Amino acid sequence: MPAISTRQLTKTFDTVLAVDKVDFDLYHGEILALMGENGSGKTTLMNMLSGIYFPDGGYIEADGQRVTIANPKDAFALGVGMVHQHFKLVETLSATENILLGLPGGFFVDRKSAAAEVAEIIARYGFTLDPNKKIYNMSVSEKQTVEIVKVLYRGATTLILDEPTAVLTPQESDRLFDTLRNMKADGKAIIIITHKLHEVLAVSDRVHVLRKGQTAGIVQTADADRNVLTEMMVGQSVALHIDRPIVENKELRLEVYDLCVRTGDDVLALDSANFILQSGEILGVAGVAGSGQKELCEALAGLCKAQQGAVTFYPEGDWRNRSAAVPEAEDSGRVANGVPAEGVKTIPLLGKSPQEIAELGISLAFVPEDRLGMGLVAGMDMTDNVLLRHYKRGRGPFADRPYSRNLATRLIERLKIATPGVSTVVRRLSGGNVQKVLLGREIASVPRVLIVAYPARGLDVHSAHTIYDLLNEQKQKGVAVLFVGEDLDVLLEISDRIMVLCGGKVTGTVDAATTTKEEVGLLMAQMDAPQAGETN
Repeated sequence: MPAISTRQLTKTFDTVLAVDKVDFDLYHGEILALMGENGSGKTTLMNMLSGIYFPDGGYIEADGQRVTIANPKDAFALGVGMVHQHFKLVETLSATENILLGLPGGFFVDRKSAAAEVAEIIARYGFTLDPNKKIYNMSVSEKQTVEIVKVLYRGATTLILDEPTAVLTPQESDRLFDTLRNMKADGKAIIIITHKLHEVLAVSDRVHVLRKGQTAGIVQTADADRNVLTEMMVGQSVALHIDRPIVENKELRLEVYDLCVRTGDDVLALDSANFILQSGEILGVAGVAGSGQKELCEALAGLCKAQQGAVTFYPEGDWRNRSAAVPEAEDSGRVANGVPAEGVKTIPLLGKSPQEIAELGISLAFVPEDRLGMGLVAGMDMTDNVLLRHYKRGRGPFADRPYSRNLATRLIERLKIATPGVSTVVRRLSGGNVQKVLLGREIASVPRVLIVAYPARGLDVHSAHTIYDLLNEQKQKGVAVLFVGEDLDVLLEISDRIMVLCGGKVTGTVDAATTTKEEVGLLMAQMDAPQAGETN
């Protein structure tokens, strides 16, 4: 008998049929992977099971009994708990205090008894967690563990995990999978929502694929492979290989020396970073969340202030600038201690605003990880969002809206953006289409340096490969691409070199063609990694 089932479950938003008569079964003692393209209805379906949305049609059964789940409290009463990708924890409280937060009893909860129960759950499933440790002292994987233990403490027998490995190192992901297998052996029913095909094949028992709100197929994992799952999601065969074209004639484009950045609360987020970025290459940046990636990107783009260091831009065409090798920043003979060598043309960028950088004639584009908070305006349509990047094309006080409208139309055709038209507000688009709008707008500015942060986060395999093709296309045009990513398999395939950040420090730079995922994972954890494949 299934732990949880849906029959003909339906949910509509305005005129959009998000979930269309879906039959779904999850059994005790199994791990089910839920897959589908962006906008296929995965999150909507899970939100109905966890009580965030109420279905418009169909019904839900728990252990064979028809039930009503009108809110998260109803879901918990039925043993259904969801661990969201973005954690909901109070940083100043301990793990145990966060787990108890919101439960009946308030100040009268027996903390000693509760702590013992939490410790028992941790031991039973093989978690690595100190129940008394404050959240602000925890790693990302420890915070995720707190979220999982929280739903288990509340009696969850059915767990829904949304992109559970998005911010974990390979080693942390392996430990999580071991824990999920222990929970499965204890009879728990587990759903994982993920776009990472290798993880689906490694940990799940069955795969349920959605396409355009409907069930596209259900398959035993043992009978599936990457190509089968991709074709079920997309409806056609998709090439999964990511190209790494080689550009022979590279030029030094950006050189970073001793870059230090502090956050608003005076925490050293980036500590003495040194590296170079060349034209015709993709420099991947790996690291667990919060290792300084955000501050690095924003400092290079002129969006935040650095405390010290130098960022030097090298214009094109100087014969002294050509280099197919990859020298260390401090040993390059071009910049030493932040000072350029005699006769080499350079432009210092540090301390300049994006407007000042543009006025210097430097075309630098930045695609931030916060697509709708920082990259685009959610309440504006495509035309107006494109206009934000090109508003100076107009005459006097008048913006050149026809140009922006035509560019938006070309982006829709070129990138196959699924939208009713250029007048549709961006917040109504799926995540993959929002990312195409943002990246397409920035590429349309013809950049010489392109900085992208997590460009394929949360995207289905088809949308993600469109993004990778765009980045490779820019690389072949001689653009210097800095690619901050979280999927090491993708970084290893698409990057020429990978720079690893841990705790704000550069712990190593390796050749992507010769290194291994395990080596990069060790550098992400700031542990001694094998030296094979390392470059400077």
